Amino acid sequence: MFKLVSDYKPSGDQPQAIDSLVQGIKDGMKGQTLLGVTGSGKTFTMANIIERVQRPTLVLAHNKTLAGQLYAEFKELFPENAVEYFISYYDYYQPEAYIAATDTYIEKDSSINDEIDRMRHEATKSLLTRDDVIIVASVSCIYGIGEKEDYLSLALMLETGLEIPMDVVMSQLINMQYSRNDFDIQRGTFRVKGDIIDIWTPDSEHTLTRISFFGDEIDRISYVDAITGKTEFTKDYIELFPASHYATGRAKLNKAIDRIEAELEVRLKELREAGDMIAAYRLEQRTRYDMDMLRETGFCKGIENYSRHIAGREEGEPPCTLMDFFPDDFLLFIDESHQTIPQVGAMYNGDRSRKEMLVQYGFRLPSAFDNRPLKFNEFEERMGQTVFVSATPADYEKEHSEQIVEQVIRPTGLLEPEIFIRPVEGQIEDILSMLKEQKKTGDKSLIMTLTKRMAEDLTDFLKKENVRVTYLHSDIKAVERMQILNQLRNDEVDVIVGINLLREGIDLPEVSLLMILDADKEGFLRSERSLIQIIGRCARNDHGRVVLYADEVTDSMMNAVSETNRRRKIQQEYNETHGITPKTIKKAVRDVFDIVAESSREPGSKGRGKSSKGGGIDAAKLINEGVSGGTEEENNKLIDKLTVEMTKAAKDLDFERAAEIRDIIIELKGKR
Repeated sequence: MFKLVSDYKPSGDQPQAIDSLVQGIKDGMKGQTLLGVTGSGKTFTMANIIERVQRPTLVLAHNKTLAGQLYAEFKELFPENAVEYFISYYDYYQPEAYIAATDTYIEKDSSINDEIDRMRHEATKSLLTRDDVIIVASVSCIYGIGEKEDYLSLALMLETGLEIPMDVVMSQLINMQYSRNDFDIQRGTFRVKGDIIDIWTPDSEHTLTRISFFGDEIDRISYVDAITGKTEFTKDYIELFPASHYATGRAKLNKAIDRIEAELEVRLKELREAGDMIAAYRLEQRTRYDMDMLRETGFCKGIENYSRHIAGREEGEPPCTLMDFFPDDFLLFIDESHQTIPQVGAMYNGDRSRKEMLVQYGFRLPSAFDNRPLKFNEFEERMGQTVFVSATPADYEKEHSEQIVEQVIRPTGLLEPEIFIRPVEGQIEDILSMLKEQKKTGDKSLIMTLTKRMAEDLTDFLKKENVRVTYLHSDIKAVERMQILNQLRNDEVDVIVGINLLREGIDLPEVSLLMILDADKEGFLRSERSLIQIIGRCARNDHGRVVLYADEVTDSMMNAVSETNRRRKIQQEYNETHGITPKTIKKAVRDVFDIVAESSREPGSKGRGKSSKGGGIDAAKLINEGVSGGTEEENNKLIDKLTVEMTKAAKDLDFERAAEIRDIIIELKGKR
């Protein structure tokens, strides 16, 4: 049973939202929408629904950072249940590609995070062995992961008292893609010591499964600590799953090789008849090598490109994904659905366009097209009962929801910001006047423009007026972007001018004033949905204000203002009824550059910046100097240290930080 553990009880309009959505699920509604504003406790609402409905649940997020936050929250709310995490296991991923214009082949390059791979295996195992499962996943879950039937058919069931020779168990483990390693056991391997087999299953964090034999009989099944060797507990029965999601039986693999051979002959004939002998030669050499590897080891580099043949699927059939591991009655939450749904819809086309060049020029067989994410209609077929979660539901959610349930009250009492519409004429004087008021209170400000040129020009003008200001747009690299945001929070600048400053993920509670120029220029950045999202991001300060500069009031502006004021009124009434006084959220400033403090300096060397806490150095300055051109030796040392920190951050599920460090490494490598 799902059991929600929390000191908090639903409050505000959470109880009504929970009751309405639960009743909708019980009534068989295919789609519903939870319209929840930022800070209203949407995750807690989802958790209460799961406890009430008691169904396996998939929570889908549009990026790793959001998925990590949701996973941590659900893990805390359901400590007694199986809360799992399923995202792309790459710390770094450069897909295989070919650029015909320059005749450039880019080989697939990736770095797999071992911990995330473990958690992916743990997720699929939980789905197959228990009912109380919540999986938080990124949109990578719509990619093929091998066939569920093969995964189940290769599972090995063992119990005490079973008569089975040790060599038979070892042979079956090898068929399941485990490898024997008696000296350095790690996940996906096993070792043999006398009449004992130690197996490190792919889902286990630090525990070995020990199978003890007495002759040809299993005498004992126990779990032991991988480091200390201490027995943690014993069991009478164990079910072992393959070490790879792409594992398949030998008979099926042999059939797959025959199918690959047949496709290769057809494709080679096409290329030769077209006179493309180079592509034909290239394809034949690569494919025959892969087939040899499959025959000898059951695996080859890029095996996923042959997934259609290995699974026995026909051309165009959808791949098996994580969603196929769920039971038919599972519940689906799509968080930030206005972002996630378009991302799901776009993934197939992006994947297809890249592979067309690879197939055309002989780097891959046409069957590689079927190693792909789900098409959007295929995703819809697998959705089950769905709750879309967003502060600004898009047209898709509205069209596919049988009811839309609002949750617009924040337990903190924070209100949506006040909104003012002012004319374009005299806007510069008005901006200067408001910035002077902000300077007196110490609050921070953001100004949004429509073009990079205007952002830069306005910044130059404000600097001449002695305003502490800087600009931020897409030409500025990720490292500098994080520095600029931290400068604002650390009171080094008072104003940032940019184009899209308040998209999801940027949290600046110090900002109490947002000024939007050209608010009446209809388009993506000035649509109703974008304006509501932007305005809502300024709701972390107890006296937030938004000024829209425009010559006319567009429908998008009118609708955004009306919706914001409606939500503000609801919150005000709730605050008055319950005696709540809104207070600005206090949030510590996290400096990504702290990662290279004391450890970034060799013992006994002189620091290049002022001392920091604990005898470290000015890490931000060190990064700045490194990125802008340190010596090759200094850069190499810094890259090594940063790589360690990036891996650690990813293992700790802090993907935002890991991505920031990765961008620093890329910049440093570019300077070598």
